[in-house]
Amino acid sequence: MELLRSLQPPSRQHWLGTDPQGRDTLARLLAGARISLAVGVVSMFINLIIGVGVGATAGWFHASGTRLGTWIDSLLMRMVDILYSIPLLLVVILMQLFVRPLLDDFVGGRANVPLLLSPDLVSIYIALGVTNWLTMARLTRGEVINQANADYVMAAMALGQSRLKILVRHVLPNCVGPLAVAATLAIPEAIFVESFLAFIGIGVSAPQASWGTMATDGLTYIARAPEQLIYPAIAISVAMLVFNLFGDGLRDALDPSAKH
Repeated sequence: MELLRSLQPPSRQHWLGTDPQGRDTLARLLAGARISLAVGVVSMFINLIIGVGVGATAGWFHASGTRLGTWIDSLLMRMVDILYSIPLLLVVILMQLFVRPLLDDFVGGRANVPLLLSPDLVSIYIALGVTNWLTMARLTRGEVINQANADYVMAAMALGQSRLKILVRHVLPNCVGPLAVAATLAIPEAIFVESFLAFIGIGVSAPQASWGTMATDGLTYIARAPEQLIYPAIAISVAMLVFNLFGDGLRDALDPSAKH
């Protein structure tokens, strides 16, 4: 931190200039990438596990055609509908306000744990992971129901395979393509939510930086140094593009119907 070098333009020493506190903007951007990407990836895995589990269970029971199966499917989907009616950001904010203090007390302060396992980030992981799986559950349910009527499922049942084995070994692998795309789209969505939390002051605490906190700082100085807002915005945009392309590649690589 060198206050005399505040908001300097790009130079050989500071390729992207300096921030309002005189810190190297490129170094802060790369450091912030760890936090923003960690939030996106970890929360994606959490909502993938919950969403696929709930959606596959509901869809497979629905496909069974039994009264019990229909009842279980209806129960799970009505639960999803109820959760959909609750504003996502409200749940995330409440969990941030109540979960983070508990984690702080449990670990004895953020200095005792690595950065990516600090209470600030763990509370965001949990909040986004347990509130952002609803779309994944509905998508999984629809894909499982579509696959349940395929000829290979009937052939597997005719061979005497158990329904659980058919679901795990045959149906879910054929749903990987759409689920991979949805999972990669969940990552930039989580990054945007984390950015909003940072903007209202309940995200990652200073002096740690994420792309969201950098964008917030840049908004303050947009008249003097608009590049301070442009740089994190470009980083978020590039991350979104990369994960979209990555999802398309996964769909093409993992979709059995696309292989010849």
